[in-house]
Amino acid sequence: MKLLVNPSPDKWTKQLARPVQKSKEINKIVKPILKKVERTGDKALFKFAQEYDHVSLDQLVVTPAEIEAATALVSKDLKEAIHTAQTNIEKFHAAQASEELILEVMPGVTCKRKSVPIQRVGLYVPGGTAPLFSTVLMLGVPAKLAGCKEIVLCTPPNREGKIHPAILYTANRIGITKIIKVGGAQAVAAFTFGTNSVPKVDKIFGPGNQYVTGAKQLATKYGVAIDMPAGPSEVLVYADESAVPAFVASDLLSQAEHGVDSQVVLVTPSEKFAKKVLKEINTQLEELSRKDIAFKALQNSTAVVMEDSSAAIDLINDYAPEHLIIAVENEEETVNAIYNAGSVFIGNYTPESAGDYASGTNHTLPTYGYARNYSGVSLDSFVKKMTYQKITPEGLKLLGPAVEIMAANEQLDAHKNAVTVRLNYLKENKK
Repeated sequence: MKLLVNPSPDKWTKQLARPVQKSKEINKIVKPILKKVERTGDKALFKFAQEYDHVSLDQLVVTPAEIEAATALVSKDLKEAIHTAQTNIEKFHAAQASEELILEVMPGVTCKRKSVPIQRVGLYVPGGTAPLFSTVLMLGVPAKLAGCKEIVLCTPPNREGKIHPAILYTANRIGITKIIKVGGAQAVAAFTFGTNSVPKVDKIFGPGNQYVTGAKQLATKYGVAIDMPAGPSEVLVYADESAVPAFVASDLLSQAEHGVDSQVVLVTPSEKFAKKVLKEINTQLEELSRKDIAFKALQNSTAVVMEDSSAAIDLINDYAPEHLIIAVENEEETVNAIYNAGSVFIGNYTPESAGDYASGTNHTLPTYGYARNYSGVSLDSFVKKMTYQKITPEGLKLLGPAVEIMAANEQLDAHKNAVTVRLNYLKENKK
């Protein structure tokens, strides 16, 4: 990791730049994939499975027999851990449900707002170097709670044409039975256009590599919504001498091991503390099974010494991290000063990995600075808010004149007339 001491604000963007996302180059690869899937459907998916996943598939849809076999392969301990995580995620997301709002804004004029589930959703679960069965919980649980009518899950197969048993077990446990062996940009394409095996959906969810992210952004041009433009994972840890260097190092490494394009940042008021953390990183790195991946990610990462706490807060909000860990003495004051972060982890005993798996919050979060204007996935992500209004004759008499005046001043005569004909009718019929 690079070490910076009191960098000036005008250099923050450059010095903390994420790994470059070459959008034009990515789109050159992704666009033809979308087009091929749009034209030839399942045929293209089988071909891409050979090309990218190096497997020849007989079928794309996971069978009940495969799900049953997978269940037997998942250990008792893992099943219990998944159950704990599911319970916490369900509790926290169920509590997010909002009551139907009904309000008489003036006599005879009633407005209503309620949540309506998005009917068809596509959940993308990465396989790759780390099969993220936890993502099945993070996306599937709120989708089920929201009442989405059709939930489809796509995830890449291994070279034997199989899906990781924990992914199948978790999906089946929460009631997702439509599981497709498709990964990468081609999965997003299938969600976007639909094929014989993959239904077309209304909204696509899930993290992925730069090609998945690029495909999701292109999907919006075809009328499909996405959760957010989530890319490579990242964490920023803000820690002072009250923190434990070993804890901080473990949190930084837990994100660095996600992928070579991940980024981790340490912000601290003490250069001495920063050096303790860097030393601890080198020690812990040697024990990791994914140390080569973590090592490469660390090349994109930085430790920043900021002696001025106000400047440190400004830097954090400017960076807008996906995950933010706050382990400082004045934690409450610091937390209240943060307005750009995907999810915040407070105190020495709140590792980011708790949120990744089982604390109850969602781990599908905005990256690459999108925490400035996007929220993480929640129950609200799977619903849309519809509004209603009902006006009685008495209500129209009160409200109508205001509408007529406003419409006339915007020179929209038909809008005005829609009110006028009703008011005239009421006068003529003395209602």
